[in-house]
Amino acid sequence: MTFSLIWLPSVLEAAGLKVALAEGWESRGRGDVGEIFGVICHHTAGPRAGNMPSLHTLIEGRSDLPGPLAQLGLGRDGTYYVIAAGRCNHAGKGIWQGITTGNTSFIGIEAENTGGADDLPWPEVQIDAYRRGVAAILKRVGRGAEFCAGHKEYALPTGRKSDPPFDMSDFRKSVADLMSGTAAPPPLIPAVEPSPVPGTAGRPTLRRGATGELVKQIQAKVRIAATGNFGPVTEAAVRAFQRDHGLVPDGIVGPKAWAALDAVV
Repeated sequence: MTFSLIWLPSVLEAAGLKVALAEGWESRGRGDVGEIFGVICHHTAGPRAGNMPSLHTLIEGRSDLPGPLAQLGLGRDGTYYVIAAGRCNHAGKGIWQGITTGNTSFIGIEAENTGGADDLPWPEVQIDAYRRGVAAILKRVGRGAEFCAGHKEYALPTGRKSDPPFDMSDFRKSVADLMSGTAAPPPLIPAVEPSPVPGTAGRPTLRRGATGELVKQIQAKVRIAATGNFGPVTEAAVRAFQRDHGLVPDGIVGPKAWAALDAVV
């Protein structure tokens, strides 16, 4: 049986967001949803390493709570993983905008983050995707930014949940700006680093999917096997390197990351 939220991938893709489909998502859910009023934002409290290491848990659930645990997972690189088109166990007891049927009436988004000080700052590419995804969904269901709640705001009794850790009023303001068309465009990572010598080309920005000798150089610097393939292991190692060197841990090697890698002996 195909459930109602079959429109999720197309809405996110139309907003310019990266989308990955978890096999079987169309018919996954604890029954179908009802009328969707908004979005509840969460973080996974999962592992520190990896792009979306909590994906299996979001699909299958935990020992104390059967899955699926959210319709959407949001990786650290800004990719939306579409998990379920039906109802999910993400909200629990609570109320927002007078609505108490969280699992039936709200779409749950679980963003990958430990929720602690060990996972700060959030990658800007992830936060930007979070805002844009919420804005796109709210537009689709015909609701304003006030129908976006943090789990910590929805959950009862008050204080039962702490996710997500960022300020939800600021987040809703950014979502509202996106919906009204007044938001500033997202900052872009330069495609090529500034050339150290006039007339010569700088190194390109590299990310998952890249191959070649420059990838091998990166892998050697972050102390992993130099295969020349920029896959999930390399991305995780780059992210850890960035975090350790005070950079935004997005797993993308742009000009700032190249400069930090050059300093490694």
